[in-house]
Amino acid sequence: MIFIKKLLIAFIVLLSITSSHAQIKNSKTETVKIYGNCGTCEKKIEKAGNIKGVASVDWNKDSKMAVLVYDASRTNKDEILKRIALAGYDSDDFLAPSDAYSKLDACCQYDRTAKVKGAKADDSKMVMTDSKPMQDMSAMSTTKADDSKMVMDHAVAMKDTVAPVVSTEIINPFKSVFENYFLLKDALIQTKGSVSATVSKSLLTTLDAVKMETLTPESHTVWMKVMKDLMFDAEHISETQDVGHQREHFASLSKNMYALMKVSKSETETYYQFCPMFNKGKGANWLSKTDEIKNPYYGSQMLSCGRTVETIK
Repeated sequence: MIFIKKLLIAFIVLLSITSSHAQIKNSKTETVKIYGNCGTCEKKIEKAGNIKGVASVDWNKDSKMAVLVYDASRTNKDEILKRIALAGYDSDDFLAPSDAYSKLDACCQYDRTAKVKGAKADDSKMVMTDSKPMQDMSAMSTTKADDSKMVMDHAVAMKDTVAPVVSTEIINPFKSVFENYFLLKDALIQTKGSVSATVSKSLLTTLDAVKMETLTPESHTVWMKVMKDLMFDAEHISETQDVGHQREHFASLSKNMYALMKVSKSETETYYQFCPMFNKGKGANWLSKTDEIKNPYYGSQMLSCGRTVETIK
């Protein structure tokens, strides 16, 4: 009886997410990092970013990554992140005002490590003269800053008005690919078919954007072997909300992602994990940022089923 109730709740949540995304016209999807700690943060971040029929935010407390789906004719990523910053939450593009951060519950006060083009959190002060939901997002996006309801004391909090910081750090050309893969894995852990489909669309975009001229000879060789298969699996996952079918393609996707991860310069350790039950006992692997087992092939049914078989450094 309890299992049936859980299934019913999961179905209702999935239906509401699907309905929310379906109501957004001219939809554009982006993934961004937003800093926070817990389930309370998730509710506040999503409440601040969501506007019915205009913008939808789905934030994961483990990865700190959020999927933004919005009507590109009425708003944009910056406007969504500004509202979230005003609620007290930093992103890599906008820092929250210090007073908004200080008002967060103790459990929500995350470590403030985000930097906007090298700016410090205390240097960024954003204020909104009218906190009411914006009635005409398209009008706001086309007006000057002084005429809008959102102003900033210092340009240091705006990514497009701050001089870029030149860095000698070597950037992994597959970083965005891997971030979207981990978002997809998290969505499958939660058995969210609609979110998995949405993230896979972003994954396809990042796969298509890989610049081969930036690859090392070794990674180029592997990329050419796995590229088509990665796109094939990501496309199939994006075209359905059937989680069972998505998980079948995720197994193949993970195998090729592993090959790519092995020849890439990873910023942190990555764990290659194995579920012995999937695919009629043949098993399947997946990649994770943590060594804690959270099974994307069965979700809450067998969340801890599996083991770490390799640590990629």
